[in-house]
Amino acid sequence: MKRKLIIDGNAVYELDEECMLQKKMDKERIKTEGQHENKNKEEYREEH
Repeated sequence: MKRKLIIDGNAVYELDEECMLQKKMDKERIKTEGQHENKNKEEYREEH
């Protein structure tokens, strides 16, 4: 598991890169599913 430490003054943050990548991929998947859904609605309207 890849992790990064970010030190900002007295604060220390640990980032899990695999988790961040998974979240990004999930957001992209949801975004593209929404675009396909809108496209299907538009095609249905044009046909009827």
